[in-house]
Amino acid sequence: MEGVVADASVWRGRRVLVTGHTGFKGGWLSLWLQHLGAELSGCALPPETTPNLYEVARVADGMASVLGDVRDAGFVREVVAAHRPEVVFHLAAQARVLDGFRAPAETYMTNVMGTVNVLEAVRAVDSVRSVVVVTSDKCYENREWPWGYRERDALGGFDPYSSSKACAEVATAAWRSSFFAEAASGGLETAVASARAGNVVGGGDWSPDRLLPDLVRAAESGEAPGLRHPDAVRPWQHVLDPLNGYLVLAERLLANGRDFAEAWNFGPAEDGTLSVRDVAAKVIAAWEGTRPWVPTGGATPHEARTLRLDSSKARARLGWRPRWPVEEGIDRAVAWYRAHLRGAEMRKHTLEQIEAFVRTPGG
Repeated sequence: MEGVVADASVWRGRRVLVTGHTGFKGGWLSLWLQHLGAELSGCALPPETTPNLYEVARVADGMASVLGDVRDAGFVREVVAAHRPEVVFHLAAQARVLDGFRAPAETYMTNVMGTVNVLEAVRAVDSVRSVVVVTSDKCYENREWPWGYRERDALGGFDPYSSSKACAEVATAAWRSSFFAEAASGGLETAVASARAGNVVGGGDWSPDRLLPDLVRAAESGEAPGLRHPDAVRPWQHVLDPLNGYLVLAERLLANGRDFAEAWNFGPAEDGTLSVRDVAAKVIAAWEGTRPWVPTGGATPHEARTLRLDSSKARARLGWRPRWPVEEGIDRAVAWYRAHLRGAEMRKHTLEQIEAFVRTPGG
């Protein structure tokens, strides 16, 4: 069965707001929505790194971009009121486990109260029909199971980052049942869902303490890449696969929100659940000339050993499924960084990868 892909007819001319559009996933999603013809706006902090996808791929060229902090409730209300979106994708977040250890209070303020601020801003307008709150596969209470977590499994989190994502899920569910259910809202049709994806790879990510950016930096410098936890197992996927899930989910919320306003996993196929050492080996093989990896050594904060996602619900009820195997996702990511090193026009190159993804048969 061929998996569904975002429907351009749904998005053409539709008012959409992306929070976190200056980030890695938010930048890719914003470019895809521009390609689909959406009337797009975004709010986020300035990019964290130099270089970054937002500037390299000129994400702002096709949208209204407003810089600010989702922890500022007044700022979020002003953006939503000014742009009156029909669809909101909430991706603005503190997105790294290690930063959660370094700045736990800030992590909770961004990931939990930022989500609450977005939902409250949506409540204050009558334009929004569909909201997708993006959290993380790490929102589950990790029991080191060898099988994938399903949406009905317990939420939790050993560390501040993972716990903050579980809290964002709990807050989203509370706002959905308290303020966006028909009986509680006087008939206002605003459908709110949450989305949990695996570890994503793709061009344009230069964040510290992430596997692919660390490997790319090592390949460019000629140094041996270091791995913190080479035996850790994670669900790996190209960034476009979960983004396709978010778009398809938002389409279902627009069409029949009551049936789809809940939590959803968007993880890779079974062959995408790999150890860090296996992914590193694939990246090193794709980027010829990269030196073999070495263990970093020394004490590091706790990170889960095994994490898997079960996406059977999204397959059965949304018709979504991964389109790129992990090997192709890695090859596309490496090709993106190589194109950037050659000085290619990266907005064009990124849009071409999106077009190639759409043309790929799913499943």
